[in-house]
Amino acid sequence: MTKELTKEKTLSLDSILENHSIVLFNDEVNTFDHVINSLIKYCKHSQIQAEQCAHIVHYNGKCHVKTGNIAKLKPICNALLDNGLSAEITKN
Repeated sequence: MTKELTKEKTLSLDSILENHSIVLFNDEVNTFDHVINSLIKYCKHSQIQAEQCAHIVHYNGKCHVKTGNIAKLKPICNALLDNGLSAEITKN
């Protein structure tokens, strides 16, 4: 098997595995600070990235806050849910 074919198969597999995201939804309960702090803690966002996501959620109703494979996203999504946020994993 050539290197190019191997690389092509690897990229294809990676794109399948990384083809999910956590979508955070707006609610009338959580404060901006709570959402921002949760994104920093669980999604490992920077302060600015978390603030931007919080504003997108507020004004658009939802925001994709993390991408990856399901195994990586599931514990993060569960932590957000346990922290009172509305989120789900979707296939991109």
